[in-house]
Amino acid sequence: MKFDRIKRQQTVSRPAALAAAVAAAAWAAFWAGPAAAAEPYYKGKEIEIVVPFAPGGAAEVGASFLRPFFEKHIPGNPRVIVNTRPGGASILGANWFAQNAKGDGTTILHTTSSTAHPYMLEYPQVKYDLTKMRVGYSLSFGPVMYISPKTGVKTAADLKNAKGLIYGGIGAAASDLPTLLSFEVLNIDVKAVLGFTGRGPIRLAFDRGETNFDFQFTPVYLTQVRPMVEAGKAIPLMTGGALDAKGKMTQRDPVVPDLPSVYEVHKAMYGKEPSGVAWDAYNKSAALTFPFGLTGYMHPDTPQAALDALNAAAAAMNADPEFIERSKKVTGGYKLIRGKDAEPSIRAALARGGSVNEYIKKLLVEKYKVKL
Repeated sequence: MKFDRIKRQQTVSRPAALAAAVAAAAWAAFWAGPAAAAEPYYKGKEIEIVVPFAPGGAAEVGASFLRPFFEKHIPGNPRVIVNTRPGGASILGANWFAQNAKGDGTTILHTTSSTAHPYMLEYPQVKYDLTKMRVGYSLSFGPVMYISPKTGVKTAADLKNAKGLIYGGIGAAASDLPTLLSFEVLNIDVKAVLGFTGRGPIRLAFDRGETNFDFQFTPVYLTQVRPMVEAGKAIPLMTGGALDAKGKMTQRDPVVPDLPSVYEVHKAMYGKEPSGVAWDAYNKSAALTFPFGLTGYMHPDTPQAALDALNAAAAAMNADPEFIERSKKVTGGYKLIRGKDAEPSIRAALARGGSVNEYIKKLLVEKYKVKL
């Protein structure tokens, strides 16, 4: 009888023990969640950032600035390296990327509108298709246009009747294009002297009085041009503006909000909003050059997990006090834009064909003697 009682107790306790084990496992799985089972996509990987320019330029400086923060904030903490591939005004490096980039998200083309404009304008030597690539991130570079007091211009509205304006630039189809297009939007008479090797020499030419109308990107304006303004040697006029919800450059630049945009200057000069093909051309070129000035393009087959990791990194970097502080010195303080936020606008601006692109091509060929 005693043996039977023990047997019955064992028979009852086994199901109870099994049920308890199942409940414990379910409870542990609930608290662990699905994320605990999967390692970060970039764990143990190395990311190569390809810059299609020589070292020391804005693109390489921007990539080198972002590199340690990517290593810190991309989930999985991959090793990040920056390699330059200069040549052909960035086209050679971009062509190499199109032919050699890995589809696993470990190769990024970090470049500017000097790569985007040739694609948009259908240069025959372009072998890459930026509209098929994915966007990993983007970083803004805003311009500030300023003028010599010797011109008699005191505000941007005075440009309407100004004479003898001389602008220094690198090339009509490069980062100068939106500024040259702004002259068309505002219908002002400006002589463009092109062929400078960089914006540094252009600033020095302005300082020597060889030109009297210039723009510099916000990092240089804030550190090197503002002292000229304070000394009475330069008058800040306007910025390129910033995008509104409709993708137009109607807003003020957030880094220099005290200055009007090209859009506002047109309203001040003519009492109405800008419109027409010149304004559309300006918006198209300016979007690629200013709000999305430095963009990380990735292989078309990049996994969504890689893109998600970069989007998460951008959000984390923008909340990092060290990134915020260092960004003020490198870019003027712009936030890093998530790829998923930048991609639709970039692809729209890159679109080929149509009346706007034909207008730009005609302007470059007829007015600036560019051979397309």
